[in-house]
Amino acid sequence: MKVVCQNCGKEVIVSGLGRKAFNMPVIKVCDALRLYDTVSATAEKLGCSRAYIYKVLKAEGLTVNEVLTK
Repeated sequence: MKVVCQNCGKEVIVSGLGRKAFNMPVIKVCDALRLYDTVSATAEKLGCSRAYIYKVLKAEGLTVNEVLTK
């Protein structure tokens, strides 16, 4: 992909913008959540953010309380 510099106007070739997607299966998130009991501890152990934990669960129609009580 070619990007034009706003300052000097030169074209720069860039290969891939941003981070790669962090695709973690919901079962791995659920298992880790049951093991570590809190979202903060789970996120730390999995190397992701707490928001990512909530996002993965929400995509499957789950909440933290539902995972921990099952």
